[in-house]
Amino acid sequence: MRLTRAEQQERTRGAVLSAAKWEFSHFGFAEAKVDRIAERAELTRGAVYSNFPSKRSLYLAVLLSSLPASSDASALSGMPDSGASASSGPASGASAPSGPASGASAPSGPADLASAAEGFARVWLERLPLAVDDAAAGKLRGRSLTGVADDERGRATLAQVTRLEALLLALALESTGPAREAGRRVRLAELILTTLHGAAHLAETAPGFGDPFDVATACRHLAGLPLADDWDPPHLPYVAAARPAHDPWTPPDDLTDELSGLPTDIAPDSVLVVLGTDRLEAAEEAVRAAHPTDVVTVALVTDDPAETGALVRLRLTDHTTTLRRVFGPAIRPRLRVVLDDSGALATATGAPTSRDTESAVRLEAGTIIARADGRGAGHAAATR
Repeated sequence: MRLTRAEQQERTRGAVLSAAKWEFSHFGFAEAKVDRIAERAELTRGAVYSNFPSKRSLYLAVLLSSLPASSDASALSGMPDSGASASSGPASGASAPSGPASGASAPSGPADLASAAEGFARVWLERLPLAVDDAAAGKLRGRSLTGVADDERGRATLAQVTRLEALLLALALESTGPAREAGRRVRLAELILTTLHGAAHLAETAPGFGDPFDVATACRHLAGLPLADDWDPPHLPYVAAARPAHDPWTPPDDLTDELSGLPTDIAPDSVLVVLGTDRLEAAEEAVRAAHPTDVVTVALVTDDPAETGALVRLRLTDHTTTLRRVFGPAIRPRLRVVLDDSGALATATGAPTSRDTESAVRLEAGTIIARADGRGAGHAAATR
């Protein structure tokens, strides 16, 4: 039976990804050759580049293909798996913490802040390569970005996406426990991520050094540090008020909330913030300013979906999958995070898809009633 053009493209893409995974796992990113990938896939070099514009975009696509599907039962059940509970630990004799126990049940979330910090660390550390892994294979297993995003734009994107990861982890930590832990927890989240990424770097460069048990325990103790963590950005009092509007609103279909991993829509009464990859840190401005009953949707856009967009998708998908395993799908019920790769959501609001985009609207009864653009846009729309 003759394949359709779309089916043939999908088959070609699959062949390239399979060949690339073998190449990167044996030679690493730096030493991998596109010509060898094309030869293994029984394709021309041009066929590879027609699907992936660069070796970096191909490497990121391989890493993305290795992530768990969002339909994974443990991610959507609302139950953190046994690997995330405070009392469980890494499998005996392993160099990294164990994965989830099949079919195990667990409480709906960590009991307290310290347990949440340790549980997150334990699940995050599962990605670390084993001491016996081949160096190239270990980097692929650990989803290493060493040498992949070392240019100015790549470093800037990683800085912004890590700040967003810290915010999402902080919001989960702030919602932990029966009485809810008081105060902002962004500095704690940043310390946890710093510790974990340091452990990942050592696992890559000095395999066998350190013990993930100790790293997870250290993250538990970080929760007890007396950190001053106030939210008082000096520029917010000078942000211009949102402009009144009365514009029709037609949201795009097929949106996925990265926090829950589930299909979502834009609530008719909500705040929608569109951020480019250079402005991801501004998400907190809308979250902190929003009324407790507001639904806040943060849409991430890019003008470079194959590389910058793939890098953001890789990191955010990986991060939010870990959060769901530890805290359940309702990490922050009134926050949505959407990866707007196509720019459909941005277009619906009239926002651009450049790297420095910062735009926001407030919706009421399905109508845009206020607009804001530029620095502080999310804050302006949320306080409208």
